[in-house]
This record gives sequence, C-alpha cells and structure tokens, in this order.
Amino acid sequence: MRAYEAMYVIRPDYDEEAVQASVEKYSSLIQNNGGELVKTDLWGKRRLAYEINKMREGYYVLVKFNGQPETPAELERNFKISDDVIRYLIVKEGE
Repeated sequence: MRAYEAMYVIRPDYDEEAVQASVEKYSSLIQNNGGELVKTDLWGKRRLAYEINKMREGYYVLVKFNGQPETPAELERNFKISDDVIRYLIVKEGE
C-alpha cells in the first residue's frame, strides 16, 4: 500500500454537524475502497487565498491514508461530483 495525503475544503455555509457528516462520508469512502486511515486533521474554518464561487472561506480538512492506486482515484471522482467540496488536492507522500 502507498501513503497518500488529501486536503479538501468544505463549503463555509455548512454547520458543524454537516461538516462532520461530510468528513465521515469521505473517511468511510477511503475505508470501503481498500484504504486505511492514518490521521484526520480538522483545521476548521479559514480564509481562502482567493475567492472561489463567491466564497471567501471554507472548512479545511487534511486526511492521511494508505491505499491502493484505485483508492485516491475513487476519492477524487467523488470530490468532483460533490457539492460540499469546493477544492481538493490528493498527493502521494514522499514525492
């Protein structure tokens, strides 16, 4: 298994319960696709470097996980079609 790191930003107009539900959804998605969570770090609401879709802030989440190459591909596919994630980045650790 390879080590990956995913950073994603959730919409700022969500309340704390909706943010937690979204984080749980993506964590279970990683586990259901053969990955294992190493660490989930909620950074909270922060100001964006630039405006995205008329939003100036968002909830930042950093997830470290291990998985097969299909795991981040499936995670990225879900980020693309999701309305709650406004930006994301998935990288392989160590590169």
